[in-house]
Amino acid sequence: MLWIEIFLEFSPVKVGGMYKIKKTPFTRLLFFFFWDVVLLSLSVYVAFVLRFGGQIPFTYQAMLLPTVLLFVPVQLLLFGVFRVYRSSWSYFGMYEMWSIVKAMVASFFGLAGISLLLRDFEFFYSLPRSILFIDFFCALFLVSGLRISKRFYLHILTGPSGPSLGKPILVVGAGNAGEQIVRDMKRNSDSTYWPMGFVDDDPQKKNMNIHGVKVYGGCEILPDVIARFGVEAVLLAMPSASPKEVRVILEYVHSAGIAEIKTIPGLNEILEGKVSLTDLKEIRIEDILGRKQAVVDQTLINASLRGKRVMVTGAGGSIGSELLRQVIHFGPERVIALDIDETELFDMEQELKGQAEGGLVCPVVADVRDRDKMHWVYANHRPHVVFHAAAYKHVPIMEEYPEEAIKANIFGTRVVAELAVEFGAERFVMVSTDKAVRPTNVMGATKRVAEKIVKELNEKGVTRFASVRFGNVVGSRGSVIPIFQKQIRAGGPVTVTHAEMTRYFMSIPESVLLILQAGAMATGGEVYVLEMGDPVKIIDMAKEMIRLHGLEPDVDIPIVISGIRAGEKMYEELLTSREDVENTSHPKIYKAQDSNRSDHVLDKFGELEKQVLNPDPVVLRSSLQGLVLSYRPELIVQNGTKG
Repeated sequence: MLWIEIFLEFSPVKVGGMYKIKKTPFTRLLFFFFWDVVLLSLSVYVAFVLRFGGQIPFTYQAMLLPTVLLFVPVQLLLFGVFRVYRSSWSYFGMYEMWSIVKAMVASFFGLAGISLLLRDFEFFYSLPRSILFIDFFCALFLVSGLRISKRFYLHILTGPSGPSLGKPILVVGAGNAGEQIVRDMKRNSDSTYWPMGFVDDDPQKKNMNIHGVKVYGGCEILPDVIARFGVEAVLLAMPSASPKEVRVILEYVHSAGIAEIKTIPGLNEILEGKVSLTDLKEIRIEDILGRKQAVVDQTLINASLRGKRVMVTGAGGSIGSELLRQVIHFGPERVIALDIDETELFDMEQELKGQAEGGLVCPVVADVRDRDKMHWVYANHRPHVVFHAAAYKHVPIMEEYPEEAIKANIFGTRVVAELAVEFGAERFVMVSTDKAVRPTNVMGATKRVAEKIVKELNEKGVTRFASVRFGNVVGSRGSVIPIFQKQIRAGGPVTVTHAEMTRYFMSIPESVLLILQAGAMATGGEVYVLEMGDPVKIIDMAKEMIRLHGLEPDVDIPIVISGIRAGEKMYEELLTSREDVENTSHPKIYKAQDSNRSDHVLDKFGELEKQVLNPDPVVLRSSLQGLVLSYRPELIVQNGTKG
């Protein structure tokens, strides 16, 4: 049967009019097995020749065959034990070499042990001990030489010979990621790019050669190197670089007129820290605005969610949907995904199918303002943990319709939070916003009232309430980044409301991680503030996005100042004038201490409930001022705002 299998494996097949031997793992194994027998036998012969100065005495010639029959089977057996035959011929590297070394060392000690144990037999008594040492090095050289020969042939003798085979690219970062990418470029004949050089700020790497590619110096020489070698693209191979470092590099790249900029995934996205050409991606504005991934206490979060029933309101939104994605990885008993939009719920259910660790994702179509329906949801699902992300968030639209913001953001929060108390939920975490701080718009004022609601309810039962306040998230629906992208694709103009307007930005995954961390930390009544980094000028972000599309601001794409819209602030804040901040156990989460702890807003909604039935924007804003003393709508009511 074995010979039949060998015949079938080596039987020729017709490919493109020619007959070729099929390449399979079995044929590869037989190929290496055959040549290892030849080379290991040759190694024994060479060891005898070297031991006796080129002329093997007649008395020792008779020992050649017995020595081969002893050495070679032992070595082949240990090659199998150390999985030497599982390596690829084309991609033989250090890991594969290490397997051969281990196998050869084991065989050396194995053969030495056999010789020692059987030393009383004439053959082993007569066998020169130096043969073991000489054979070890000869066999290691020959066996590894066979395996490295294909790479040497493909990549040195007949491999790509220059940039004519790919677009000239400059690699920024001569670390592990850059080395792996360049190696992949040079050994892949189909590569789109050819590496012209490295730049790296580590002075110890200057003038080094990595896979034949020179490191020219720090990032400040980027324009000179690009001009000298006709570079057409730049690769940022620095997965651990901060966005601030990336922005500095991009300034040099843009000054050299390079439009094509590639990058690689961050460290948390790279499987086993290995990268290849297939991982290259276009650099995005998120790579510039984002920050290093936050590190959270997985054990603490796991303890708060595993085996629990978790409800997420606003589950179809940017924050709500990411909450679902991350919560299910902590093994909850059930995740209740609640939203008023059935299409978004359907899409999320399809995405999350099969991802929960034994848990069940239950989509629920409901309006958080509907107390009867929400009572039914609580009664049927009995959630232990509630993440309340349902809210109206678009500032200009809510200025037009303040009654809708009040109904959703205030009354909806009250309904969901009061039912959490009634049904004894363990935790309730409300997603808030920096716009709740000294609000100048209806949306911010309503979220500030919502914060007051959950703080007040914290004293009504066993439920531990907390709010988590943060700024803009990069790429959320309806945010400025998708709007700019559409405007750029349409040929412009890109509209910016004011040249000095700034905003804080955070990635959606990071913000949700920190929400989970804050929720797990909460003891009740806290308003957590997430560390948002440095604010970013909106106009600078617009210019960078235009450059990332290979265009020049105000040359290819005009930037137009459209004027501040109703409800917008020039600068966002994370704390009110009456709040101090204190550190928590997490470096990116702070706790706001509000001096006004007894607002009793739940007793003040009677008149507001009547007013939303026949909405008058001026009256509603006035009522909101009574609930949020720092709310100043008169500062921004302009540009034709209703009322």
